[in-house]
Amino acid sequence: MAQVALEAESTLTDRFQTTVPSPVRQALHLGKKDKIKYAIQSDGSVIISRATTASESDPVLGEFLSFIANDMQAHPERMQPLTASMRESVEALVKGVEVDLDASLMDEDE
Repeated sequence: MAQVALEAESTLTDRFQTTVPSPVRQALHLGKKDKIKYAIQSDGSVIISRATTASESDPVLGEFLSFIANDMQAHPERMQPLTASMRESVEALVKGVEVDLDASLMDEDE
């Protein structure tokens, strides 16, 4: 078994959330909004590491954006400018919608 360089613990809340202990944040050079990667080993142990930038990309979104880019190149005649009425329609659809990316998940969202 590997030698332990640092040991820390934290508690799960009722919503299965936890705070990464300060010594772990410091050891992994984690800051706010950084992502964490968990690797579960066959013996049940877990390796936690700082997620790399490459793992943050969304493969579905990437494929969709590639599709759009290819379609725009293949069919530039289909492109249209955004009209004032289109912009107004979008504004009406999202009027009053507020998003807080830092807010905790609601029970029904988990």
